[in-house]
Amino acid sequence: MNKQQAIKIFEDKKIRTMWNMDEEEWYFSVVDVVAVLTDSPRPRKYWNALKTKLKEEGSELSQNLGQLKMPSEDGKFYKTDVANTEQIFRLIQSVPSPKAEPFKQWLAQIAKERIDQLQDPELSIEQAMTDYKRLGYSDHWINQRLKSIEIRKDLTDEWKKHGLQEGVQFASLTDIIYKTWSGKTAKEYKQFKGLKKENLRDNMTNKELVINMLAELSTKEISEVSTPEHFSDHEDIARRGANIAKEARLKLEAETGKKVVSPLNAKHILSIEDTDL
Repeated sequence: MNKQQAIKIFEDKKIRTMWNMDEEEWYFSVVDVVAVLTDSPRPRKYWNALKTKLKEEGSELSQNLGQLKMPSEDGKFYKTDVANTEQIFRLIQSVPSPKAEPFKQWLAQIAKERIDQLQDPELSIEQAMTDYKRLGYSDHWINQRLKSIEIRKDLTDEWKKHGLQEGVQFASLTDIIYKTWSGKTAKEYKQFKGLKKENLRDNMTNKELVINMLAELSTKEISEVSTPEHFSDHEDIARRGANIAKEARLKLEAETGKKVVSPLNAKHILSIEDTDL
């Protein structure tokens, strides 16, 4: 399943969600929805009791729910009950709450926004800007990050055009790009920054983003003027493209005396001035 994690906000409360690209469907954490509707200090216990009650009543709702791994407060991922939009609407009917109606309207708006974004990609960019600003990133960093997303998509579109598959092949080529310009694979890079499940690029400084953009842009440009037929050809092109970025990194470090590859992560990035990055 092609999935994308996201945090949605309802009345200042977080609701963990996941977008299933294959089904074009949002999935919501049931416990988070119950917490919003009931204001219960123990929403998981409330949901377990409700789930038992629904089973006893013969409701198929709890039986049809799925489970997905979602991040918890400790940063780790655990399986949690999830429901799609239709199922959440049915769940609301089982939870007496004064927030039921505004929550229904919120759900409808979430669905509308996603449809609008699929029709107009610029709205997705605006949503990303809003999300990053809410997290506290600077405007300058956000501009760099959005540009990096655009360049990454151009590269993956180029790979898809040549029949490469998302997953292992994309990850392998990405590792080659990282390793060539930074000296670290994606896993090593994340360990260097003290990351676990977090997105690596969301934890890069401006300099790291720019150098990585150069690596991916160069790889895409070289691929366009080449005729890669085998995966080994793409590996060679990834190294050549990333080597251009490596040379730029080394030149910048020689001129400034400062390392580009940094142990800084998002927590540090958000606590220091943009000009220090």
